[in-house]
Order: sequence, then structure tokens, then C-alpha cells
Amino acid sequence: MKQEHKDLIKELTALLAENNLNEIEYSENGVHLKVVRHTPATNVAPVSTPVAEPKKENEPKNLLISPMVGVAYLSPSPDAPTYIKVGDTISEGQTICLIEAMKTFNPITATKGGKVKAVLIESGAPVEFNQPLFELE
Repeated sequence: MKQEHKDLIKELTALLAENNLNEIEYSENGVHLKVVRHTPATNVAPVSTPVAEPKKENEPKNLLISPMVGVAYLSPSPDAPTYIKVGDTISEGQTICLIEAMKTFNPITATKGGKVKAVLIESGAPVEFNQPLFELE
């Protein structure tokens, strides 16, 4: 491999990291390069990702509500089981779904425990701040 191609690959790799991209392609004068950064299959953000928590005093006693705007996912990946389902007993702090915002998957945790009575969202659907996600008994 020519040194100029190695240098170009290094530059493209740096661009991936700087711009939080997963892949980049480059073509010029018969040279075609594709650089791909491998990420975990679920693209789940670390637990330490700050997420605004809803004010508990405004939260209805039997609902778990969205702390943010984004796209909700009920499982960590399309082929994985859902985090929770109707009939499950959950505890405070347990992950109940993911909400994707600005290409970051944020784990959403239960603000209270109880038995899941209803799932009020569909996986892949947009959600709003304070929108009910799950109903507890």
C-alpha cells in the first residue's frame, strides 16, 4: 500500500472520530476507500449519560413518562427481547427502554417500581417530553 493511501486512511479515520461518524467513503483518480468504525450492535450510550429526569411530583402515580424527546425503542436491538412487557414486575432504576436523541441511545430507567399494566408506545415511534411510556398497576 502506498504511503499516500496510508496517510489518507489516517485522515479519514480522524474525521470519523472528530465527527462521530460510523463510516466514510472517498473516491478520487481511481482510488476508492471506505473506512468503517465498528461500534457495539446496540449503540447504547454509557449509563453515565446525563438524561433530564422528569419531576416526580408531576408524574401520575401509575405512569412512567418520557424524560426527553426522541425515538423510543423497547429492546436493545431489533432481534433482542424487550426490556419489559405487560405482566412484568419492575423495580425503580431498572432499564425500561431506550430513547434515541441526536444519534445517541439513552437508557431510560423506571422512576418507580410496580407491575406493568400496559405498554403505551411502539418501538421506533417518536416520543415527547413527559409522554406516558408505560402504565403500572
